[in-house]
Amino acid sequence: MSESEDDWLSLMPTEPLPSQCCGSGCKPCVYDVYQKELAQWEEAKAKKDRSLLTKQKEETSNSELNPDTFTAFKISSAEQLTEDTYQYKFELPENSSLGLSLGQHIVLRGMVNGLEVQRAYTPVSPVNAEGFFEVLIKCYKAGLMSQYIKSWIEGDTVFWRGPFGGFPYSPNQYGELLMLASGTGIAPMLPILQYITENEDDETFITLVGCFRTFENIYLKPLLQDQSRYWNVRTCYVLSQESSLEKLPWSYQENTHIGHITENLIKKMINSCRRKPFVLICGSVAFNEDMTRCLKAIGLKEDSYFVF
Repeated sequence: MSESEDDWLSLMPTEPLPSQCCGSGCKPCVYDVYQKELAQWEEAKAKKDRSLLTKQKEETSNSELNPDTFTAFKISSAEQLTEDTYQYKFELPENSSLGLSLGQHIVLRGMVNGLEVQRAYTPVSPVNAEGFFEVLIKCYKAGLMSQYIKSWIEGDTVFWRGPFGGFPYSPNQYGELLMLASGTGIAPMLPILQYITENEDDETFITLVGCFRTFENIYLKPLLQDQSRYWNVRTCYVLSQESSLEKLPWSYQENTHIGHITENLIKKMINSCRRKPFVLICGSVAFNEDMTRCLKAIGLKEDSYFVF
């Protein structure tokens, strides 16, 4: 029985909506995947061979993370860290690792009112973590993806693809890393931080500057406090909505600044570094642009910093 044009049109891939692109420069992007699927469909249609369309579907059944197709992962735990930020833990089969390199992100797919949405997140768990990975997610009142995420409960299955991006790093590559992070922008810094402290042969100094609204908004305090006990790590905080250092626990008062991070403060941080620092930046678009502008004003060249 010959297949009609309508039969083939019903199998034609659908072009992604703007909401389906996370905007993080993924390779392949959802539009790249679409072009690949479209070429596959055109070949199958020309040869009148539906079996050529099954290759893509077979890839989706693979339990490993894949940059081209979404893979299902089960939520093993969910913890609310602040009024709007959550930490989710996902299961990996048979104590396997997610297989990320430092600084890489993965893309989440969500469905809200029939609309597919995609957003990029960087796992906060160590890159060599086995049997699980963890993601830090801030939810917004008007955010489409946030509506989807707030519905999650332990045991739910959600879909990720990746990995993408990354920060190329080898032990002792830099004398010191100065990490400037705002809010959940701390996410890509944590695996790098733990990668260095877990390697006794890596003598890189680290200065982590975390920018948050209040003391209560500082994420993962126990982990950060634990990391700051290493000989080569120091942590500092910039709190924009605290009124006084005296209200903070005494152990935080000396290394915390009230207000916003400024060019003068960054210059002070750079001058206090024990070695010439390489700067890592992650936060909102506005934060990244502001930090880049400050570094250029101070005199740092583009090969002296990296923006996630």
